[in-house]
Amino acid sequence: MNPSTFIGIAASLMLLVSVVLTSADAPATFFNLPGLGIVLTGTLAATFISYPLKEVLRVVRLVGLVFRREKSRDERDLATLVSLARTWFAGDIRGVEKALPHCRNPFLRTGIQLVIDHAKEEEIIDLLRWRIARLKARERAEAQIFRTMALYAPAFGMIGTLVGLVNMLDAMDSADIAVIGERMAVALLTTFYGIVLANLIFKPIAVKLERRTEERLIAMNMVLEGVCLMSRRRLPSVIEETLKSFMAQHRDELFDGARSREAEAAEFALAYAAQRDSKKALMRSGLASATDKTRV
Repeated sequence: MNPSTFIGIAASLMLLVSVVLTSADAPATFFNLPGLGIVLTGTLAATFISYPLKEVLRVVRLVGLVFRREKSRDERDLATLVSLARTWFAGDIRGVEKALPHCRNPFLRTGIQLVIDHAKEEEIIDLLRWRIARLKARERAEAQIFRTMALYAPAFGMIGTLVGLVNMLDAMDSADIAVIGERMAVALLTTFYGIVLANLIFKPIAVKLERRTEERLIAMNMVLEGVCLMSRRRLPSVIEETLKSFMAQHRDELFDGARSREAEAAEFALAYAAQRDSKKALMRSGLASATDKTRV
């Protein structure tokens, strides 16, 4: 299981259990099947209305992706690309063709196949960028399903609250406190269920899927850059070092997060000082050249 997902689930369960156990004499009062049914059924019904059936059915598979711990394939793809580039640079096209079926990345396999077919670099870039755009659009649409469900859940929680209030007002004529309390519980707990489902299940899953898409796009752009260098017949060592620098830069952007303001200010000050020194050096060189001309 993904460690961050496991930690989040454990923390959420501890939070809910502590709230239920410490705030109520009877914890069973927080479990109301009619209220939960209103929120879940309404959210699923609205989702089925909003999206085609085949997209909604992918939700189960997407939930599995959130719990599964995926290993990074960047190093393996980089090693495969450099190995194929060495074979290609040596002129062994048959060796590349024999090794290509063993490549497990279909995106990399397509790019290498275009290179050995002597396709133009512009055509290779257009095709691979189109595939990147398609993957980006598809996976963001999948994450959007959960964001939509996160919007629907609190709304149906409010609907359940209104239903519970109407039933409670209807039962007030009977003066039966037990009936009034039961219907009041439905009114309040449906809002509780809607907020919990939206903020502890649907939104976190959407964010996790969007984060996964960002990582996959970086890996695909790395492969695109390597295939372009291979098409230009760059040295395999140059390809390797370029892609390592590419991955290091994007890892910093993806995982380091926002830097402190002090660090950004220091970096800006250094850049400004370097720019100022370069301007002074240019002015001095210009004055020196003007003085030499005057002397001549």
